[in-house]
Amino acid sequence: MIREGKHIIMSDGHRFVTLPRHDPVHAVTVGGIVRDAGLTVEEFKKLL
Repeated sequence: MIREGKHIIMSDGHRFVTLPRHDPVHAVTVGGIVRDAGLTVEEFKKLL
């Protein structure tokens, strides 16, 4: 984790992903997070 506040910023050293802390997170936002993480929708579903 890089930083925490209203959003959580995470990195693996190559990619940065910003995660909102509010609930619920809209589907379009989740899609962007999945894309930013370099995952496909199928890969993301397997992680749930």
